[in-house]
Amino acid sequence: MNEVFADLHVHIGRSENGKPIKITAAKSLNFANIAKECVDRKGIQIVGIIDCASPYVIEDIERFLKTGEAYEIEDGGIIYKNKVCIILGSEIETSEINDEGKTGSAHNLCYFPKLNDIKNFSKEMQNYIKNITLSSQRATISAYELVNIAEKYNGVLIPAHAFTPHKSFYGNCTDRLSKIFKDRFDKIFAIELGLSSDTFLADKISELETRTFLTNSDAHSLPKIAREYNKVLVEDISFKELMKALKNEDGRKIVANYGLDPKLGKYHRTFCEICGKPIEGQAPVTKCNECDSSKITMGVFDRIEMIKDKPTTQSPSNRPPYIYQVPLTFIPGLGGKTIDKLLDNFETEMNILHKLSEDDIEGVVGKKIAHTIINARDGNVHIQAGGGGVYGKLTAG
Repeated sequence: MNEVFADLHVHIGRSENGKPIKITAAKSLNFANIAKECVDRKGIQIVGIIDCASPYVIEDIERFLKTGEAYEIEDGGIIYKNKVCIILGSEIETSEINDEGKTGSAHNLCYFPKLNDIKNFSKEMQNYIKNITLSSQRATISAYELVNIAEKYNGVLIPAHAFTPHKSFYGNCTDRLSKIFKDRFDKIFAIELGLSSDTFLADKISELETRTFLTNSDAHSLPKIAREYNKVLVEDISFKELMKALKNEDGRKIVANYGLDPKLGKYHRTFCEICGKPIEGQAPVTKCNECDSSKITMGVFDRIEMIKDKPTTQSPSNRPPYIYQVPLTFIPGLGGKTIDKLLDNFETEMNILHKLSEDDIEGVVGKKIAHTIINARDGNVHIQAGGGGVYGKLTAG
């Protein structure tokens, strides 16, 4: 068995020939560049690229395979330079009816073992999506229906960033996933927590005790890859092995979730749209305690406090640890050139975050920055909570 790092939510900004895929993502984010970034800079061994149902991306993948640098394997996935397994995925926005009978929407991550599987999935989804070439487009079906479509093409469905106030199940559709998926809830064996939540918050909801938690980056630029990731115990890097790990089968499993402190996330606390800042106070906050306005964006922390059915966090015995991880791009005073210098010396971000001593880092970037990186690793930092689409801020402790 081997322990590997996996980030299963990375977007594509543009196709190789410049066609838009994820409008809000960087132009440099294309299929080939993501593979190279994972190998050369991040140290990620399994990456889920979740815009692969776009016909433009499918064309890029086919060209990429023809270069000889990458190849499909029988157990699913595309292997690049024998160092990273690319999992082909698609993020689909489904149409839901929420608990009050109002229309809601949520993002779903669908993953497939083979290129041919996602090509067939793409063709079918064109019946429900107006523009299949673009990422995360609204489908005229519910997630309940999408489960079967994904399964038809050997795929699986995982709810994306499940608690965020926009485009998520718990955030704006329901207080229980079982209400959405009904008799198909047993097919949902994992959920993605999102940047503004963690295990300690999610395990206040009892229906999630039997579900695997994933921490992924939702990267919209190359540097953001692996800002959250998972350590996975598998026999080798493949779709089949990853699925076993997510289902806790045959000794495969998620060993640890590495994620931001939720306070660093963009939607941790409720945000007042009038005052323009997160609202402090006892959760759940439903209106501003300064201007008394009800024009708010509900925070993940506040939403979970509102819908939880356990007074305190009670995680199942097999729940892996959630380890707060501060990626290099969040370290105060650490700019792009300095990050490049670190990577030139130590190869990958995983090496810097997990393996190096303070003395090693200090020898390259000096005492102050090295001390800040180690403090962040050890949790000796102060965080100003984020909200309303604005990231939290970190200062050295």
